[in-house]
Amino acid sequence: MHPRETVDRALRLSAQGLIDRQVAELCGVSLSAVQKWRAGTRRTSEDEDIRRHRSCPRCHGRALDSEAYAYLLGLYLGDGHILLCKKGVYQLSLACCDTWPGLIEAAADTMAIVMPTSSVSRRRHPGCTEVKSYSKHWACLFPQHGPGRKHEREITLDKWQREIIEVHPGRFVRGLMHSDGYRGTNRVRRHFNGSDHWYEYPRYLFVNESQDILKLCEEALDLLDVAWRRSKPNTVSVARREAVERLDEFVGPKY
Repeated sequence: MHPRETVDRALRLSAQGLIDRQVAELCGVSLSAVQKWRAGTRRTSEDEDIRRHRSCPRCHGRALDSEAYAYLLGLYLGDGHILLCKKGVYQLSLACCDTWPGLIEAAADTMAIVMPTSSVSRRRHPGCTEVKSYSKHWACLFPQHGPGRKHEREITLDKWQREIIEVHPGRFVRGLMHSDGYRGTNRVRRHFNGSDHWYEYPRYLFVNESQDILKLCEEALDLLDVAWRRSKPNTVSVARREAVERLDEFVGPKY
């Protein structure tokens, strides 16, 4: 943050017709700073105060959109990770397959709702898009952050997180299914009367190597009164017709 006097002087010099580079040299500031001041995109001291001291629901008591957070928590537990960068800033990243562009937009929108004081960016990779945001307080909102892969360490939720899931279990399951799950059609062959017969039915599968995360999914499905079973040690399956119809109210296919 530069002194207000420096900013005012730079604006006066710009108004007199000096080019940005000349103004930057006379004021002893960077060229980009002059360009931002002249374009009116410079952060005000009030904006900076909000970013530094009023941005975190856990540290500063800012209101948290619990419905959006429940969805983002599901996405994070599935395909998200947090990195500690320079100056104590954390990067929250979500890996979204390019097959579902709607999911990429939903992830970015939800990240911005949960942490409105931080911008959201996208980075393309082969076959997927990384949606990410930087804040010193992402670790406050996701205390499950830690070294190593999630399935190699214990994953437990804090009391305040469980309270949010109890209110919004559908949004939480939606996040899990949009990350490590899918809604598809299962095709089964049965042999009777001398020939093979096929029938199809829709089902949801959630696949994760963490037993703790699988259990969280199962608990949320119980809150929704959705019948489930473990089809494999790492897979939660929802296949009964009434259970699939119930889950469709909250999740539906990826898009």
